[in-house]
Amino acid sequence: MKRLYRSRKDRIVGGVCAGLAAHIDADPSLIRLVWIVVTLISFGTGLIVYLAAWIIIPESPEESTQQT
Repeated sequence: MKRLYRSRKDRIVGGVCAGLAAHIDADPSLIRLVWIVVTLISFGTGLIVYLAAWIIIPESPEESTQQT
């Protein structure tokens, strides 16, 4: 069974949408677009859910792509 992780390499803000897209084998841009529409329709509740997911969902255990 696949685990849900935040993406390290395909992130725009926190990697939540890209991680969710990888988990369900979908396009990250589609997930981001749906998330924005839900946020606008729900008067900002989607933003609160995104922040909660950012805190709760762990980062992927892959090596970081950033060079230090």
